[in-house]
Amino acid sequence: MSGLALSGVKKSFGATDIIHGVDLRIEDGEFVVFVGPSGCGKSTLLRLIAGLETTSAGRIDIGAREVTELDPSQRGVAMVFQSYALYPHMSVRDNIGFGLRMNGMPKAEVNKKVAEAAAILHLDELLDRKPRQLSGGQRQRVAIARDLVLRPRIVVCDEPTSALDVSVQAQILNLLAELRRELGLTYLFISHNLAVVEHIATEVAVMYLGRFVEQAPVDDLFRAPQHPYTRALLASVLTPEPGLGIPDVGLGESYPDPANIPPGCRFHPRCPIAEARCQTESPEGRRPGGRLVECLLVDGQAVSDPVRVPA
Repeated sequence: MSGLALSGVKKSFGATDIIHGVDLRIEDGEFVVFVGPSGCGKSTLLRLIAGLETTSAGRIDIGAREVTELDPSQRGVAMVFQSYALYPHMSVRDNIGFGLRMNGMPKAEVNKKVAEAAAILHLDELLDRKPRQLSGGQRQRVAIARDLVLRPRIVVCDEPTSALDVSVQAQILNLLAELRRELGLTYLFISHNLAVVEHIATEVAVMYLGRFVEQAPVDDLFRAPQHPYTRALLASVLTPEPGLGIPDVGLGESYPDPANIPPGCRFHPRCPIAEARCQTESPEGRRPGGRLVECLLVDGQAVSDPVRVPA
C-alpha cells in the first residue's frame, strides 16, 4: 500500500500560517494535481509531504505508517522539480546511482538497478555522458531515473516541465503517465497549465489560502466545478509562463495577504455570489456527496452550471 493521508496538517513560518489544517486522502496509483494561485501553499505542502519542511501540527501517513517525523530518506518519496539538481562532474550513470551508493548498496546491485532504470527511460546510450552534454528533456529523464531506482512509494513533482519546450514537456508528461501505469506509482503534481491538468490528472485538488476548497476526479471537476473559485480558474486565460499562476477572472478584489486571512469563508471577499453568512460562517469540512467542496452555497443553483476550459 502506498496511499497518502494528511490529517490536520498545519505549517507556520513565524507568526504567519501558510497551511491551515489540511485533510487529504489519496489512493494508490492516483495522479493528483494541485492547482491554485501562486502563494496559496501548494509547494509548501509538497515539501511537508516529502519531509523537506517540518509540520507545525497534524499527521502524515504514507501506506500503513506515520511519517510525520521521519527524514526524507525514510519516507519512500521521490522528488522531481523544475531544477534537475544533477551533479555536473558525474556521468549520467553515476548521477542515477548516487542515492543507491549513499545507502551502501553493493556496486554490482547498483549497476543492475541503474541499467534497469536507464532502459525504462531510454537513457541506455547516454550513461557515459555528463549533464552538460544533454538536452533539457534528457536531463529531466536522468533526474526521474535517479528517483525511480530508489523504488519510491510516492512521486512529488513541483512544475517539473515548466522550463522545457512545449514538445519536450509533452514527452516528459507522457513518460510520467506511462511510468504510473507500468510501475503503479502515485503522483502529487503541481501545474499552472489547466490543459496539462486535464490531460494527466486522475484527481484535482484546488487550493486557496492554505486549504483545499475543492477536490474531485478530474472529469467531474472540469465538467461541473462546484466552488466559485474553481469556476474562476476554469474560466481563466491560460498562462504558460512559470511562476505567474492562473489569472483570476471577474473576481474584483486582489488575492488576500496570507498573513491576514478573512473571517468566515476565506474566499468571501472575492466571491461573486457571497451572502451575508459567508462573512462569519466557516465552510470547512463540507463533503456533499463525498466530494470536498468548502462552500456554504455549494448546493445552490448559482454554482451548478458546467464550465469548460477555453479551447
